[in-house]
Amino acid sequence: MTKKYRKFEPAFKLEVCRMIVDQGQSVNSVCMDLKLSDTAVRRWVQQYKAEQLGEPGIGKPLTSEQQRIRQLEQQLRELKTDNEIPKKSYGLLCPRIEVIHRLIHQLHCKAYPVARLCRVLRISRSGFYEARKREPRSQMACPVTVKLRAVFTENDQCFGSRRLHQALRADGVSIGRFKVRRLMKQNGLRPTWKPKFVHTTNSNHGLPVAENLLDRQFNPEGINRAWVADITYIRTRSGWLYLAAVMDLFSRKIVGWSMAPHMRSELVCSALQLAIAQRRPEPGLIAHSDRGSQYAGAAYQALLERHALRCSMSRKGNCWDNAVMERFFLNLKMERVWRKDYANHGEAIRDITDYIVRFYNQGRLHSTLGYVSPNQYECQAA
Repeated sequence: MTKKYRKFEPAFKLEVCRMIVDQGQSVNSVCMDLKLSDTAVRRWVQQYKAEQLGEPGIGKPLTSEQQRIRQLEQQLRELKTDNEIPKKSYGLLCPRIEVIHRLIHQLHCKAYPVARLCRVLRISRSGFYEARKREPRSQMACPVTVKLRAVFTENDQCFGSRRLHQALRADGVSIGRFKVRRLMKQNGLRPTWKPKFVHTTNSNHGLPVAENLLDRQFNPEGINRAWVADITYIRTRSGWLYLAAVMDLFSRKIVGWSMAPHMRSELVCSALQLAIAQRRPEPGLIAHSDRGSQYAGAAYQALLERHALRCSMSRKGNCWDNAVMERFFLNLKMERVWRKDYANHGEAIRDITDYIVRFYNQGRLHSTLGYVSPNQYECQAA
C-alpha cells in the first residue's frame, strides 16, 4: 500500500514560518499543535529565511538588495518590539527571579513572545517554563513558621515582630526580624486593638501636693528604690472597673495592684499595702504618683508616712512624669482588655490578675530590660 503524503498550500507554509520566526514560537510546539513533521517545518523555515517574504509563490530567490532590505526590516521590527517592553523597569525590580517571572507572564498576556521577553530581561526561557510548573511552597510546612505561630499563640497573640524575633532567638531559632515581620504578614499574625478613653484623674482639689522627687529618673540603680503608681479603668458589661497598680521602676515589675468598682482612696491604699507586704522596702523609697485626690488624700499619705516612704507627684497635667506606668496601662489594654468582652467585674478581675502575674511579670519580654521578663531581670540582678 502506497503511503499518502500531505500537501500544503504556500500560504499555509508561509504562516507557519511566520509563527516560528516572527512570533518566537518553538518548532516543536508548532509541530505538536498543527500535527506537522519536524523535518518539513525546519526545511520551510530555512527556505523562508532565504526567500522573499509575504509574496505568492514561495520559492522565488531574493536578490542581494532584497535580502539586505528584508534584513533591515527584520532588525527594525525587533527594535520596535524591544522598545515597547519596559526595559527601564527592569532596573527598578526586586532582583528575585520570581518577580521577573511574574513580569514576563503579564507581558506575555499582552501578545509579547516569551522568547523575546526572556532575551530582553536576560533570563533563560527554560528556567521560566520550569518555574511555572513548580508549585509554590506552603508556608505552613516551614518549621520556622510553625514555631513562629506557636510562640505567637503562647504569648496571647500580643507580640509584635521585635518581641517574636527575640523569643525565637531565645529558643535557638536563627532568624532576622524582617523575616519575622514578613512571615507574620503572610500568616495573618497581627494583633488588633480598639482604643477607648475615660478620665480617671481629678486634680481639682485643695489637698496638699508633694514635690516631684522622681523627676523622670525612670532607671534606678536597684530594687525598691523608686515605685510609680496610677489608676486606670476597665470596661465591663456590668459597668466600669478601676485598677490601681504599683510598679518597681528597676525591673518594671508590678508589685501591687487592686481592683474595685469605685475610685475611692481605699483602692490605691490596697494596692500600696500589697506592694509593701510583698517587697518590704527600706525607708526612703520614692513613691511617685499623679496629683489625683486619691493619692493626695489623708489615708494614702498616712500609709506612706507609717512606712517612711517619700511621696512624689507629677506636675499638673503632665502625663510624661509618670510615663512608665502609663505605658504599662496601654500594654495591658492593647494586649488583653481591648480584646475581651468582660461580662462582669469578677471575670475582669480574674483575667487581669492572670495578665499581671502569669503573663506580664513572668513571661512578657520587656524591651527596656533587654528583652527579658521582669522576674527574670530581677533574678539576673540578684
